[in-house]
Amino acid sequence: MAESEFTQEIRPPKNTIGVLPWIKENLFSSWYNTLLTVIALGILFFLLKGVFTWAFTEAKWEVIPANLQLFAIGAYPIAEAWRVWIVLYTVCALTGLSGGIWGGLTLRFAVSIGGCGIVCAFLSMGISMLGWATRAWILGGVALLAALLFLGTRSVSVFPKIRRWVLVGWILSFPWTLIMLRGFGENAVLTTNWGGLLLTLILAAVGICFCFPLGVLLALGRRSTLPAVKWVSTAYIEIVRGVPLITILFMAQVVIPIFMPDNIRLDKVLRAMLGITLFSAAYMAENVRGGLQSIPRGQYEAAQAVGLNYPLTMLFIVLPQALRSVIPAIVGQFIALFKDTSLVTIVGLLDLLGIAKTVIANPDWLGLQAEVYIFVAAIYFVFSYSMSYASQRIEEALGVGKI
Repeated sequence: MAESEFTQEIRPPKNTIGVLPWIKENLFSSWYNTLLTVIALGILFFLLKGVFTWAFTEAKWEVIPANLQLFAIGAYPIAEAWRVWIVLYTVCALTGLSGGIWGGLTLRFAVSIGGCGIVCAFLSMGISMLGWATRAWILGGVALLAALLFLGTRSVSVFPKIRRWVLVGWILSFPWTLIMLRGFGENAVLTTNWGGLLLTLILAAVGICFCFPLGVLLALGRRSTLPAVKWVSTAYIEIVRGVPLITILFMAQVVIPIFMPDNIRLDKVLRAMLGITLFSAAYMAENVRGGLQSIPRGQYEAAQAVGLNYPLTMLFIVLPQALRSVIPAIVGQFIALFKDTSLVTIVGLLDLLGIAKTVIANPDWLGLQAEVYIFVAAIYFVFSYSMSYASQRIEEALGVGKI
């Protein structure tokens, strides 16, 4: 029997129960279960009745479409907004290729992005949320994603190395994004003009991508047999974890410029990226260290028995198993990092939360704090839930928590 057939047989069957059978089994399976369900629904109705009444009859949601551009890109110049669209088109292209090549979760992610783009382009017509030019840009991105999604499904057999090039493209997309948004010469856009959701996503993406490898190195350093490496790693982790993130951000904004030469000046956004990355790396190191401690000693001995040295043992034997076992903790750290980017508003950066505070300070929108903060909370929820959902699917694919 082939290995794939064997693993397919031992894989537990998927839950194919429908919605109505699930409701009957879990909510109305007996008379007392039905009574509890009715009571719970009644309580929820009385608790949420006022909320829904306010949301549909009293709330002034026009504050959102009137300030949608501010929420999206902050004070980024309108004349240079095409740079943001180029970056989004790059992400759409790479997402489409990835979905077509790897399928599975990446395919569902690509389809979800395309669906959200179509919804935003067409449903916004009824409430005049977006201009025609913006809708055209969105539909163009959806078309590009769909075209490269189709191309990706056909390119694997023709170009066997396409996976490698797509991974290289994702790696290069980070410096490309920063260069494109910043620009050069007279048309350069200062990072002080970056704001809104754009700044939030950039801070989160940079923090996530750089804190992970740094956290792995710190975890390996803390478990090292070399005293100097172990002490330095341990001291860094414990000191950083002993102070709040806002302290690190203030230090990054105030202390770092003191030690820099006069002819070198780091802008606020770069210092915020550095502070968030260094702070999150300490927590990531502890998550990874927990995974390393769960690996039995026999794995190390088996790797040594076949002639693998320490770097190869860690890279191919230990780390894959350790990271697999701590996927929930790692993704939880990523979600916390994404939400913690809202603290940069305290050090003078106008991220999504900072723009919200600016909007409600406008005399035209006084007293609309609830509408604005609910909108911002919904955005944070969508991105956080997306990461959580991706984590659950990855856990299922890797069999985390299954015997």
